[in-house]
Amino acid sequence: MLPALFVSHGAPTLPFDDIPARTFLKGLGATMPKPKGIVIATAHWETQAPAVNRVAVNGTIHDFQGFPKPLYELTYPAPGDAALSDRVASLLGADIDNSRGLDHGAWVPLMLIYPAHDIPVVQIAVQTRMGVAHHIDLGRKLAPLRDEGVLVIGSGSFVHNLRLLDRRGPDAPEPDWSKQFSGWLNAALLARDDDALVHYRERAPHAVQAHPEEEHLLPLFVAYGAGANAKHIHDSVTFGSLRMDAYSFA
Repeated sequence: MLPALFVSHGAPTLPFDDIPARTFLKGLGATMPKPKGIVIATAHWETQAPAVNRVAVNGTIHDFQGFPKPLYELTYPAPGDAALSDRVASLLGADIDNSRGLDHGAWVPLMLIYPAHDIPVVQIAVQTRMGVAHHIDLGRKLAPLRDEGVLVIGSGSFVHNLRLLDRRGPDAPEPDWSKQFSGWLNAALLARDDDALVHYRERAPHAVQAHPEEEHLLPLFVAYGAGANAKHIHDSVTFGSLRMDAYSFA
């Protein structure tokens, strides 16, 4: 059985950035059996109700501005899988989108993990207003796919406050508030403390500072719900307040 994964996708330039998270993601695919398909939830597709894409070939959405031209030339034309999309829609009671491709929350990490883009990919949306418990439930509904050779991934950021980025560079030191939040969240994940996680915004130190909005953390809870025992498989930080942690839920 494949694990469920949470990965932090960082800045859109991750495929070019010489940082530990890029090195980690480039080696991640080799640590697992090759999946028959991938279902990925990302922070960059927000909907009112659960939604899944259903396309023959995934387009590459460059949903960002102001970056170097080579970034806009990258493509990740992974095939879709109509049967898998329909299965996900049935499990989640999700709406089907017949045109949406992959946003950078999906193609940036997948380009590093599976550069051959030969594995069918189906993307699902997050419902930011519906909170943590809803996304844990989404993950639990997707869990049977793991027995069918499908890799469930949540792609977001472990700490994500763009307003407080340290512009001195990717090696800028991590502030204490980020360390305190990430330490609390790591402990809650490893303990499988659902109650603490559902109420993290009230209980975790500096939670609102770590995530002024929740969309970049919610994919973590999809992966958490789809798996069981948590394993912290990567730990790094860029620009001070952009943590790049990754987890496996086996």
